[in-house]
Amino acid sequence: MGRREDNIKEAQKLMDKPSFIRNIGIAAHIDHGKTTLSDNLIAGAGMMSEELAGKQLLLDFDEQEQARGITINAANASMVHRFKDETFLINLIDTPGHVDFGGDVTRAMRAVDGVVIVCCAVEGVMPQTETVIRQALREKVKPTLFINKVDRLINELKVSPEEMQKRFVAIIKHINDLIAKLVPADFKNDWYVKPEMGSVAFGSAYHNWATSVPYMKEKNVSFKDIYDHCNNNDQKTLAKKAPLHKVLLDMIIKHLPNPVTAQKYRIPHIWHGDPESELGKHMINCSPKGATVLMVTKIIIDPHAGEIASGRLFSGTIERGQELYVIGMPGSTRVQAVAVSVGPDRITVDNAIAGNIVAVSGLRDAIAGSTVSTDPDLDTFERIVHVSEPVVTVAVEAKHMKDLPKLVEVLRMIAKADPSIKVEINNETGENLMSGMGELHLEITEYRITHEHGVEIKSSPPIVVYREAVLRKSEREFEGKSPNKHNRFYFRVEPLPKEVVDAIKKGEVPSDEKIKDPKALAKKLSEMGLEPEDVKHVYAIHGPNIFVNCTKGIQYLHETKELLIEAFLEATNKGPRTWEPVQGVMVKLMDAKLHEDSIHRGPGQVIPAARSGIYGAMVEAGTSLLEPRVKLFITAPQDLLGPINRELNSRRCTIEDMPMEGDQVTVVSKAPVAELFGFAGAIRGATQGRALWTTEFQGFELIPREMLDSITREIRTRKGLKPDPPTADYYSA
Repeated sequence: MGRREDNIKEAQKLMDKPSFIRNIGIAAHIDHGKTTLSDNLIAGAGMMSEELAGKQLLLDFDEQEQARGITINAANASMVHRFKDETFLINLIDTPGHVDFGGDVTRAMRAVDGVVIVCCAVEGVMPQTETVIRQALREKVKPTLFINKVDRLINELKVSPEEMQKRFVAIIKHINDLIAKLVPADFKNDWYVKPEMGSVAFGSAYHNWATSVPYMKEKNVSFKDIYDHCNNNDQKTLAKKAPLHKVLLDMIIKHLPNPVTAQKYRIPHIWHGDPESELGKHMINCSPKGATVLMVTKIIIDPHAGEIASGRLFSGTIERGQELYVIGMPGSTRVQAVAVSVGPDRITVDNAIAGNIVAVSGLRDAIAGSTVSTDPDLDTFERIVHVSEPVVTVAVEAKHMKDLPKLVEVLRMIAKADPSIKVEINNETGENLMSGMGELHLEITEYRITHEHGVEIKSSPPIVVYREAVLRKSEREFEGKSPNKHNRFYFRVEPLPKEVVDAIKKGEVPSDEKIKDPKALAKKLSEMGLEPEDVKHVYAIHGPNIFVNCTKGIQYLHETKELLIEAFLEATNKGPRTWEPVQGVMVKLMDAKLHEDSIHRGPGQVIPAARSGIYGAMVEAGTSLLEPRVKLFITAPQDLLGPINRELNSRRCTIEDMPMEGDQVTVVSKAPVAELFGFAGAIRGATQGRALWTTEFQGFELIPREMLDSITREIRTRKGLKPDPPTADYYSA
């Protein structure tokens, strides 16, 4: 136990030396060995028993993670490592690999500067491997590569040493091809993973050994030695000759940047304030003397300590008792404690300076994505853009009426801790809607509500979340009248080009925030194909929809602007066809007639008039529904192709590709989420459990025309609306 205590003391000293810190993530496809690798790194650094490493799964400390054998939460751990006579502090975040928990990966990437991409030598580069590389590069996080499960290549697939090396070359080429597509231009040559430079390691996390080309040269351990040790079932000797933690942690220190280096190029990328301002310079230089700036990437609900905000400190110093502001929220908040994480343990520290990943209690109102600072007027960080969206919903009710208030509180806490879960609370009916990334995501969240928070619940079968869209431009201006008939607004709508919708979703065009530079925004939107005249005066952008003012010289219009934006938000949050969110629509205010007396154009008059005008224009333009779709990858022996195809054909799937490798085939298809309920059991039955499958979110697409009416009626009936949607006449009354 002494070594662990010494290391914790050493870690606390190193927290004051940012150039000796490495903030890194471990990311990969599901079951490629991330958590086992993290365990062995922690053990090698003296933070847990080496005997248990890889079996204990220290960072999968959640009960559901241990029961299911998968990582669900991103977990933090700090460790120390000696490299070339210097000691370094490594803050590691082990992230989930299952597609349903991809939100945790995206948020973790904001906190780190480098990532170890783990890739299974047997399965090769899988869909989620590609996704995590995309997520890392989008946040300007530098990659390195660890090819894991090399022992399985030798012992199970019986490959020769030459075949093994050929496989490594193919994996490295595939990874570099992915990096080439997304690498920031200024790092084109530096960020490829290169075995000869030592930014690629090979090994077995389970058996605790690894090597790299520089290590082979230094210690004289060749690929042939590795092959012989694995073949002779003597991996323990190999683990002594080439210990995993030494090779990997050396690679991390040598090839991944410290916070002082990384913040110079990351801050201008993730923060759009003025880099020349005093605060901008403090952040770029990772200075402990500037204003405190913390980006929250995760909220942990601790049964004893309450809400803990975990995140990256980009500037200044954070300490107990300090007064901080959660930007965008009223009032200030006080830091109760500052800590660093080692798996499930948090070690309390007096303070922490810029460059560290810290856990802070007392930051009420903070959510994942919040910017927290001593400066209440600070520009916030770029919104964290998630790869997929919540597409599956369940209705959740408390089993016992007495638990209803507690359930509402628990749901609010869960939505705060996991921003990938969307919660709609209906205090009147007691029914609450919870949307997640998939069936597993919701299943685990329901388990937590009952077992961790002690609220027994009933939940409905899962249903799909749709989006509403317009099919074409509206041909005329639609008039919306206020209840008192003194105010009239005239609207047109049209579909947005796919390029614009994608740019809003990726965060390239800011949404749901104040428009700071209307001219730059207009230029960007016109470059994407919108008419320059239309986008001169953008009022608001919300959930891939744009609201523009095309009027000229209307008296009093400026006074109603905020009310018109409110009406636009209401109309796009609940579309006219099924009250589902609207996607990809440009709403144009063409004209307005306003009463000169402000008392006659208050919220009760303007909002209903504008909302009806927008709804009427959408109905006249023709509305439809978009359904969520995923890319589905199924890998199985070739003789199972028949049953797999039959299963896919019965679920409206479109087969896109069937690459073969040896006797294995991978069926790549596009599938509607609505058809995948119960798929896990069905495909297991059809293939006697011999198929491996995974999904990747592909966005929303128009549902087939013949299904539109029946799905519309089904959704409207479920929501207690009349089965048929209103016509345009309904909104002009």
